[in-house]
Amino acid sequence: MSVPFKGILGTKVGMTQVFDGSGRALPVTVIAAGPCRVTQVKTQDRDGYSAVQLGLGDVKPERLSKAVAGQFAKAGVQSCRWLKEFRVPSTEGFQVGQEMKVDVFQPGDYVDVHGITKGKGFAGVVKRHGFRGGPRTHGQSDRLRAPGSIGGSTYPGRVFKGMRMAGHMGARSAVAQRLEVVRVDLEQNLLVVGGAVPGVARGLVEVRETVKRKKVKAAPAAVAPQKAAKAEPTKKAKKAPAAASAAPSAAAPPAAKPKGS
Repeated sequence: MSVPFKGILGTKVGMTQVFDGSGRALPVTVIAAGPCRVTQVKTQDRDGYSAVQLGLGDVKPERLSKAVAGQFAKAGVQSCRWLKEFRVPSTEGFQVGQEMKVDVFQPGDYVDVHGITKGKGFAGVVKRHGFRGGPRTHGQSDRLRAPGSIGGSTYPGRVFKGMRMAGHMGARSAVAQRLEVVRVDLEQNLLVVGGAVPGVARGLVEVRETVKRKKVKAAPAAVAPQKAAKAEPTKKAKKAPAAASAAPSAAAPPAAKPKGS
C-alpha cells in the first residue's frame, strides 16, 4: 500500500520467539495492528498543520461524550475506542473513512513503538531508583530500604528539586526505538517486531516509522600513490659494519716481540 507516511495503531498481544534463516531464536513482540479508520484529515490551510487522525476499535456511541460522538456522526464513520493523530508532510491521498492496514510496513523496516509502561503503584527508592539501602548490621533493623538523608539543616535549609524519592512508579509514556519488522501477516492483521515494547497485554501502542536513520559511511577518498619508501636495511646489513669495525685492520703492522724471546 502506497501512503505518504508509515504509521498505524494496534494493541500489544504478547512476546514470543521466532527462528531466522540461520536457526537463531529471536525474541519478538506480536502486535494486533489495525485495521484503522481515518476519522479526520487536518490541512495546513484550515488547521495550521497537516495531520491524519486514525481510530482503532469499535465502541457504542452511548459510551462516548456528545462532542466525540458528534464528530463520528459528522464524518459518517463507525465510533472508535482510541483516536490518535499522526503528523504528515502532506494530506494528499487521505480521505475520511479510508482504512489503514498493516501492509503499510514490510519485513526489514524499522519502527518506533510508543506505549504506556506497566504501572507499579507506589514504590520505594530501592525499587524505583535502585538505591542500595542501609547497612544490615549494627542494629539497623528498620533502615534496610530507607532513602537516607535528603538534605542539610541550616544550609541549604530545603530539599532540592528533582530529589529521588519514593513515589508512583510506571504508567508513563515510553518509546522503543528502531525495532525491526520481522513479519507482517495481512490476513490476521498481525505485526511482528523484534525485541520488547512498552505496555501491558491488550494495551494501545502506536507504531511509526523510526526517526533514527542508519548512518551510511561515505566511501574513502582516493589517495594519490606515494613514492616507494627506501628499503630498510636488514639485520645482516646492520651487523656487517659493526663486525668490520670490531675486526683488526689488515694493513696494521704486527705487534713487536719482546726482547729475549
